[in-house]
Amino acid sequence: MKAIIQQRYGGPEVLTVGERPDPKVAPGEVLIRVRAAGVNPVDWKIGAGYLDPLMEVQFPITPGWDVAGVVEAVGLDVHDYRVGDEVIGYARKDWVSLGTYAELVAANVRLIARKPASLDWSRAAGLPLAGLTAYQALDRARVGDGDTVVVHAAAGGVGAFATQLAVARGARVIGTASERNHDFLRGLGAEPVTYGEGLVERVRTLAPGGVDAAVDGVGGESVDASHELLREASRLVSVADPRAEEVGGVNMWVRPNAADLTELSRLADDGTLTVTVDRAFPLEEAAEAWRVSQEGRTRGKIVLTVA
Repeated sequence: MKAIIQQRYGGPEVLTVGERPDPKVAPGEVLIRVRAAGVNPVDWKIGAGYLDPLMEVQFPITPGWDVAGVVEAVGLDVHDYRVGDEVIGYARKDWVSLGTYAELVAANVRLIARKPASLDWSRAAGLPLAGLTAYQALDRARVGDGDTVVVHAAAGGVGAFATQLAVARGARVIGTASERNHDFLRGLGAEPVTYGEGLVERVRTLAPGGVDAAVDGVGGESVDASHELLREASRLVSVADPRAEEVGGVNMWVRPNAADLTELSRLADDGTLTVTVDRAFPLEEAAEAWRVSQEGRTRGKIVLTVA
């Protein structure tokens, strides 16, 4: 199969296009013919070696955890899916080696769900990791009807999903973003504020009594601002900064969950959840996709399309 291959730690420059053996399909797994793969910041952070203390990496690696595609084969004792089924998945394995930047990927049925019929391949591939992260972060922050929640980096991949999902739960959302994304956030149902110096005061103008919960996808000053704004410190959930734990919050790492992914698929199909794709690159341009992701100015998702 054609795949993106990385032989050593590094940046976009170490990604090459080559051939790898087709994946084996273990019991409980399906083989997916990839139509599109999501690009997430964690992909290039792993590639750069930033997560080496946490993740087992076996070179050469093919990056990527997000996938949308068609079931090509099923493994032993798989009865949930058949050849030809359209699926999405957060196909994270216990080690980094055979990822989704490829023509084929094997994934356990615990990691996949049926593709939302309303989404094209690119948008479907942008849903799993960021959507699950947002969904689980809101659960951890106990966001519900009547809450006021601040979402940091609300126009990004995780933030845009968190905004929509919180609104669907009946919460009021204050979303931080650059001014160019304010109209986009209003379209998602949020009240936008500009991030940076003076953020706490700007949020307090909208919510003088503070906020009930905070979902942080940035880290740094966003953690400090959230701590200052929150009425209850434990309702801070950061997916970007371990310091959240030091101020009484949670530093979260998303978990594969087929039931959660199935619910996200349902919400996409009933119109509650939209997926914004900022840029779509062909598989062969994965290095450029990483460069764009590293700039940190993406509205929504970046994806790779596979012929």
